Amino acid sequence: MAARYAAARAVRQLASAAPRRASPFVCQRWQPAQIERRLFSVSSALKEKKYTEDHEWIETSADGKTVTLGISEYAAKALGDVVYIELPEVGLEVGAGEVIGAVESVKSASDILTPIGAKVVEINGTLEKTPGNINKDPEGDAWIAKLEPTGEPEGKIMSKKEYDAFTEDA
Repeated sequence: MAARYAAARAVRQLASAAPRRASPFVCQRWQPAQIERRLFSVSSALKEKKYTEDHEWIETSADGKTVTLGISEYAAKALGDVVYIELPEVGLEVGAGEVIGAVESVKSASDILTPIGAKVVEINGTLEKTPGNINKDPEGDAWIAKLEPTGEPEGKIMSKKEYDAFTEDA
């Protein structure tokens, strides 16, 4: 009796593993949906912060639709005490490498460049009231703007490890 059940189970397993015929009730014109190509891919490797040679950073949001832009800790230290920040306007469309704002400190002034063609969707308004926050947490709460990418990043984009090596050489 047990042998009969074991044989029946083996036949069922083999039958389920065998390729199945297409059902005559399935539409023959069905095709797999086209996968929409996303700009600035959101693979796990690209979700981490990326840095530019101009000392800005970008980080992809969890949903992959926006990127956050800011200046690096290295840039904040090099600038010294920040006294004024010029932020971009919401809705501004910029190309990769274009100026979207400026940071002025007691030592000098520096333009904020975007490494990616994008549309500005949000700005960090708290920086207009208290620009000194950028010295306290430049890679955290003191981000500059959130952008909706319209192209791929241009120029050299570096990981944290590569950026640290780059700034040590400077």
